[in-house]
Amino acid sequence: MLINHPVLYSFRRCPYAIRARLALRVSGVQVVLREVELADKPELLYQLSTKATVPVLVIAENDVIDESLGIMRWALQQSDPDGWLVSDNERVAESQRLIAANDTEFKPCLDRYKYSDRFPEQSMEFYRTQAEVFLKELEAKLISSPYLLSERPTLADMAIFPFIRQFANVDKGWFEKSPYPHLQCWLTGLLVLPLFNSVMDKYAQWQPDDPGVIF
Repeated sequence: MLINHPVLYSFRRCPYAIRARLALRVSGVQVVLREVELADKPELLYQLSTKATVPVLVIAENDVIDESLGIMRWALQQSDPDGWLVSDNERVAESQRLIAANDTEFKPCLDRYKYSDRFPEQSMEFYRTQAEVFLKELEAKLISSPYLLSERPTLADMAIFPFIRQFANVDKGWFEKSPYPHLQCWLTGLLVLPLFNSVMDKYAQWQPDDPGVIF
């Protein structure tokens, strides 16, 4: 029955939710997915997490993870068939640094770029230039290897690329002509993975009387 599975509160387009779904899917851990509309959040979500943001994973009563990176790590600790979790200390530290830079430095720039009309203090181009600091760092790393830490995708790639996808979609024409060919190639390769397409199905908004769907 559905109640025997962890429950994931998600929103299809949210990059935080996307990366959580990617890890859950690759790990093979089945969850009950409840699609949330951010403008109409269910009251239950506020009860589960004071932040009331997606994703939220309810593993069991009184066992809730409300951080996307925490959900990713929990899923991969259950099963990591593709080896996303690196083991050597140097790459672990670099993975943590890159993801932290993405979440704390790049994401605010991305938000101001995407929603520049909400931040009239500066132009859209100004906010894009700020975001490019991180793009340049990723481009430099991808010159020497096809992925951020090695010859294959790891947690760093899968935790970061949903945000680069969101950035690229703000102005696709600009991104395609931008001086980041290795980043473009990296993003394109990740976007065509069957894994990515498998976590982007559309679901109806969850209602309290609905059981949800197995994901």
